[in-house]
Amino acid sequence: MEYKDYYKTLGVSRHASQDEIKKIYRRLARKFHPDVSKEANAEERFKAVNEAYEVLGDPEKRKLYDQLGSNWKAGQEFRHPPGFDPSGMGGFRSNSSHFKTEFGDGAAFSDFFESLFGGGRTQSSRSGFRAKGADQTSTIEIDLQHAALGGPISVRLASGKTLEVKIPPGVSQGQRIRLAGQGAAGLGGGPGGDLYLEIKIRPHRYFRLEGRDIYLDLPITPWEAALGSSVQVPTLSGTVEMKIPAGAQSGNRLRLKGKGLPGTPPGDQYLVLQIHTPPAQTATQREFYERMRKDMAFNPRHQFN
Repeated sequence: MEYKDYYKTLGVSRHASQDEIKKIYRRLARKFHPDVSKEANAEERFKAVNEAYEVLGDPEKRKLYDQLGSNWKAGQEFRHPPGFDPSGMGGFRSNSSHFKTEFGDGAAFSDFFESLFGGGRTQSSRSGFRAKGADQTSTIEIDLQHAALGGPISVRLASGKTLEVKIPPGVSQGQRIRLAGQGAAGLGGGPGGDLYLEIKIRPHRYFRLEGRDIYLDLPITPWEAALGSSVQVPTLSGTVEMKIPAGAQSGNRLRLKGKGLPGTPPGDQYLVLQIHTPPAQTATQREFYERMRKDMAFNPRHQFN
């Protein structure tokens, strides 16, 4: 059966007051009443509005409906929560007579409604029914260093509650952390669902992350590339000294084994060499480049000849 988003049907937020819901219902019920409406699909819209108000207009039905969680989408295939038994429904009678004399009784509710409220009856905790709440997913952003080193982070939930979550060292993009019982509240006093925090790693100003490997474009001078040199290189765990081999070219890659994200096995850090040529801003500098051109007679495009 399809999940019904009653808030979407009425066009109200999940935080709307009962007075707001009642006001919107009256307006929509008049707009789509089959006896007067010229709107397309007026009868279907009228039935949908009545069903939505049957739930959201009753604070106790609304409370139980809200316990399904907010991750469901209208039209999504709906399955009963674990332990759900529609035959055991009992408790609160339908209050579909709120505007019976003005707008009709809103009969023929959907299978979704019937499965939850048993033909207008709402399940209460007094009947003994208990079910685990729906699992939920939320995205949290962390820095690359935090992903590598791990550590605590404060997470504010949709409910307003703040939790301190321990990020394990070496978490990767898209990885999920499970917080047991922090999802949607259970039905009938049942346990809460789980909350899954999906990791999103913020872009770094000079490191690039590919899987567990780290890439760094490393600027070097022409003489460092030609003659070889030792340079200081940043990594996620601090600065290390790296040897540039003589005759290095732009685009050459050097590897720092195990300097990527921790894991089994850990990632590596790759240095992509980028030769930066100093500008010839003075007469002496231009003369130096002229000597290089004459003495070296180097043509990097010889393969095109």
